[in-house]
Amino acid sequence: MRMPYALAVALIFAVTAVLSLVAASYAVTKIEDASEFAVRRALNLKGHDWAEVQSDGLRVVLTGTAPDEATRFNALTAAGTEVDTSRVIDEMEVAPTADLTPPRFSAEILRNDSGITIIGLVPASLDRDDLIDRLQRLDQNSSVSDLMESADYAEPKGWDQAIDYAIEALSGLPRAKISASPGLVRITAIADSQQEKNRLEQDLSRAAPPGLRIGLSISAPRPVITPFTLRYLIDENGGQFDACSAQSEDARELIVATAREAGLTGPYSCTIGLGVPSPRWSNAAQLSILALAEIGQGSVTMSDADITLVAAQDTSPILFDRVVGELENALPDVFALHAVLPEPEPDDPAGPIEFNATLSPEGLVQLRGRVSDETLRDMTDSFARAAFGSTQVYTATRVVQDLPTDWPVRVLAGLDALSHLHNGALTVTPDDVSLTGVSHDPDAKARIAGLLSDKLGDAQDFNLSITYVEPPAPQDALPDPEVCEEQIAEVQSNSKIAFEPGSATVASDSRDALNQIADILRECGPIRLEIQGHTDSQGREEMNQQLSQARAQSILNELRGRRVPTSSFSAVGYGETQPIADNDTEEGREINRRIKFHLIRPEPVPDTETGLEAVEAESPDAEAQDAGSEDQ
Repeated sequence: MRMPYALAVALIFAVTAVLSLVAASYAVTKIEDASEFAVRRALNLKGHDWAEVQSDGLRVVLTGTAPDEATRFNALTAAGTEVDTSRVIDEMEVAPTADLTPPRFSAEILRNDSGITIIGLVPASLDRDDLIDRLQRLDQNSSVSDLMESADYAEPKGWDQAIDYAIEALSGLPRAKISASPGLVRITAIADSQQEKNRLEQDLSRAAPPGLRIGLSISAPRPVITPFTLRYLIDENGGQFDACSAQSEDARELIVATAREAGLTGPYSCTIGLGVPSPRWSNAAQLSILALAEIGQGSVTMSDADITLVAAQDTSPILFDRVVGELENALPDVFALHAVLPEPEPDDPAGPIEFNATLSPEGLVQLRGRVSDETLRDMTDSFARAAFGSTQVYTATRVVQDLPTDWPVRVLAGLDALSHLHNGALTVTPDDVSLTGVSHDPDAKARIAGLLSDKLGDAQDFNLSITYVEPPAPQDALPDPEVCEEQIAEVQSNSKIAFEPGSATVASDSRDALNQIADILRECGPIRLEIQGHTDSQGREEMNQQLSQARAQSILNELRGRRVPTSSFSAVGYGETQPIADNDTEEGREINRRIKFHLIRPEPVPDTETGLEAVEAESPDAEAQDAGSEDQ
């Protein structure tokens, strides 16, 4: 039976369609597999093993999480080298970006005669108006310039503490630069003298909170010496300086070496300062001292460019004339020499021609001797009452005619010099002004020599015998922090602070040592102290650190219980990280188990461009304020 034609055609079409569909499906599968394989291989070769590849017909879908945007783009590029980029479907993700590192906040405060300037990067949460107001209260007559930028990040730990301390420190520093950052404050400033420098360093160190690091760079400028003075004497006991000034280290070394050659005995001081009248000052001083040594005895006084050489009364006139002539020809042109050979004093049956003033340690002053007229008597009495106190002066002078014309100048200059002493005696004669006494100022002798040289003028002799005695310490003065640290170390060397085994409980036999340390700390006042706990290396490191911290805190609590002010103390455990002995022996481990009282000292400020030049540049006397240290 023959199949109808129409049915045969339909069957043929159906079979053909099925075969075509099977062939197309096979071709598509082959293309998908080939595309997926090629793209996966390309990604692996580029190191993108994090990416997943899936074929969907002609489409190639990329999934996975790229570490960053650049890596994602690189993966797309690698896939595009194997298949047409229009077939690549990007469904990849990028890992979330890590939080940005907060900026480094810091504020730099400059203070000088022109006002206060603050510059830096600060947190946006900072109350800038309050900060500017606090700075303005330091000096109501100066302006405060706000040059700060802000960033919207949380205030870092230690920021408020640093800013508070910076403002507190600036209150006592009229010329300074302070850099404040979280946990660290660096101070660069200028002091008026070496004594002021030492006081500032101690006060700033005591005032700093215990957890704050500080760096101090305080310089004492060389003084401006007016007049520039040098006075050297030779007597039967040898040579000595009453005053010595030099413009540099080299000049000082030359002057001192010459004085030693001329018989210098005992201690001396030679101040380096500004105001030298000639660069050849040291050469003139050398020539003058050597000339005096050749004469034998006497004194040489240099006041700026004036030189006065006074020989002893029994000096040979021939020797005196030769030495003076040689010195006059050798001195640099700017210097003028005045040479004096005293004549023997005639006998005076009416008594010595002199004026005397005595100053007792209690401050009482007695004026005796001769004055030229009533006006001078009233002047000396008024001057003394102004200098020493109106109720401290007793006057018993008498008016005598025919005194030297310069008698008033000599008397008043001598009283002015006496006012610089703690106690002493003044004797004025027609040929000499003599001052003896005691001073609590190490520079008093040099200062008085300069004063008398300036007031008395050229060719006038004077004698100084001034002894320096350290002033008694004020009864309420706090001891130096270094002394406190040494005293505590001495107590611990005699009696170690021990604990119950494996605990932070202080052993009973260590109570006495803690009592002694508490007594010392109460006397020392608010010093910055770190109570350190240390252990041996036995046991786990983490447990040792926790034990050392607990022991340090226990000592701090014990001191608080003994009513020691501990606001400037901190307790820190270092565990086994800082051994001072061998942990392999029992003796070494016993040494390593310790409590240490460590004085927190200021950190040195690096010697780099600090910006202090900007502080000095605003001052009208900037050139006179040299940043070198005063040498004594």
